[in-house]
Amino acid sequence: MSSMSTTRVARAQGVGGLESPGQSFARARGTVRLLAWLDAFLAESLRRGPAEELGRSRVLAGANVVLLLCSLLFLLYVPRTGFPLSLALVGVACAGGFAASLVLLRRGTSLRLPGMLLCAILTGGFLAAGLLMPDPHVGTHAICMLIPILSVYLLGPRTGFIFAALGALGVGGVLPLWHRVEGGLWARSLFAALFILGAWALSWLILAARDQANSALVRALRSLRENESKLTSLLENTEDIVCSVDADGRLIAANPALEEMYRELIGAELSPGDPLFPEHSPERLRRRWREASAQVLAGKRVRFEASPSRLKRPRVLDISLNPVFDVSGGRVVGMTVFGRDITDRKEAEARLGEMHRSLLDVSRQAGMAEMATGVLHNVGNALNSVNVSVNVLAERLHQSRLPGLKKAMDLMASHAADLGAFLTTDGRGKQLPSYLQALASQLLGEREELLDEVRTLQKSVEHIKSVVSMQQEHARFSGVVERLELTALLDDALRLQAVSFERLGIQVRRDYLEGHHLVKVDRHKLLQILLNLLSNARQALVESGRADKQLTIRVERMVAERLRIAVQDNGVGISPEDAPRLFTQGFTTKKDGHGFGLHISALAAAEMDAFLSCTSEGRGQGATFTIDLPISGEENRA
Repeated sequence: MSSMSTTRVARAQGVGGLESPGQSFARARGTVRLLAWLDAFLAESLRRGPAEELGRSRVLAGANVVLLLCSLLFLLYVPRTGFPLSLALVGVACAGGFAASLVLLRRGTSLRLPGMLLCAILTGGFLAAGLLMPDPHVGTHAICMLIPILSVYLLGPRTGFIFAALGALGVGGVLPLWHRVEGGLWARSLFAALFILGAWALSWLILAARDQANSALVRALRSLRENESKLTSLLENTEDIVCSVDADGRLIAANPALEEMYRELIGAELSPGDPLFPEHSPERLRRRWREASAQVLAGKRVRFEASPSRLKRPRVLDISLNPVFDVSGGRVVGMTVFGRDITDRKEAEARLGEMHRSLLDVSRQAGMAEMATGVLHNVGNALNSVNVSVNVLAERLHQSRLPGLKKAMDLMASHAADLGAFLTTDGRGKQLPSYLQALASQLLGEREELLDEVRTLQKSVEHIKSVVSMQQEHARFSGVVERLELTALLDDALRLQAVSFERLGIQVRRDYLEGHHLVKVDRHKLLQILLNLLSNARQALVESGRADKQLTIRVERMVAERLRIAVQDNGVGISPEDAPRLFTQGFTTKKDGHGFGLHISALAAAEMDAFLSCTSEGRGQGATFTIDLPISGEENRA
């Protein structure tokens, strides 16, 4: 069953307690019978005519019947009053004219001629009776008001004015002159004539107002039909499920998409007036429907996702239930149900989530590579110091005077028997004590130099150990949210970039808040963002070619629960047209860039409940990247 037929059946049964057409017909049975009786006086063409013409034809038939009866009663009344016979002839002529008008209505195709005949007989008969009757007050009889009313309604304002003017002239002029009235009778006649003209004017205004209202109603109905046609076409052609249900859960109307799904889900056809989920439907569906409909009938809007297992093709549906209120807006009389298939969107979201996880893994690897680069810079610098120290030690040991000491000791050993005579009489023996004294002084100096180099070597080794230990510490806590000291992490990030900053002549300025500041973040992710920002700042400063390359790291308090890290440089800056796309994936202004770092940094910041942003005055004006971070619970309490 299509939605159009469903809608028609629902209208026939009545919705929300409104009176159905069958009930209205029962209440208006007497009116219908009267209209059917009047239609018996009309030709077939008049009965099938427009509603407005049919109404005029019925009024004309009823007026003819009523006036014909009045004429017959007048004929029965005349002989008993002693009025002249000519007055009876007027009654006969009027009765014949009204009967002729009925005949024309029954056989003709237009009500123009019968209407003209009725108005002419009514006006002429009234004036003739007024001339023939001896009573001068007959001109002010109430029947004279029928002349303007019927003539305007049946023939229109212009033609009706002719009959109204004739009636007013006869009542206000001809009849008073004929009966030679005087004084107050003239005034009554003139007032009667004015009332006839006033009745014509009032009938014209009523007719004009009705025509205008009918015209507006016709336009409204035409617009309503067009909108209804568009809405019906939209509902029938949409792939979304749409239906309306009354307050008792009975179906009012549904579109073909719901009917098709209903057959798969319930195994039955939709029928207006039946419960949307009957007793033979799955209990789980009926229970969920009762829970949702109870909330809707309480005036709430309910929205949820469902994946019915009984469908031929697995689908995810976004179901929305909305209450329908009565005219006063106080009582829920039904609900509308909308369902959209979001299976493709859910699959896309799953793929996007998987891609996001892959990007995070890649970003983590990129951050680890960036960190390793900084570590290698520092380790390489320390290794250079180690290499220099080792070379100095080797050279000092190679140039040592220890072989001379060995020779002196060998000489003394060869003269051990006469050592005293050798030292006092032999020329070489006499020089040996002074030589040993000088050698001892020189060896002490070499010892101090070697100890200095060993201490330098120890410092270099300790530096290498600290760099490696720091890298291992950051890697060990990756993915774990912890409370950490912000300035210490900033110093670690700067230490990893210190070698390249010093080599490139970049001056680093620290502007930290006083005191300890704990933040609750992922150490690895925040360090990854900082290293990326510092690397970008370094490249921007190198590209600018400035002699005064400056990099400022600031820590600011935003609100009670947030801290801000600002990385500011005086490098090449960012143009206004590039700023909106700065954090989008794939966008870069570097020749060898990949457009990946800032995008991943922004995603990582969002995962930590942080926010990464950038401001710049334009090209050549430098740039400032900011990270807004949540403060840990301990810092808030402090």
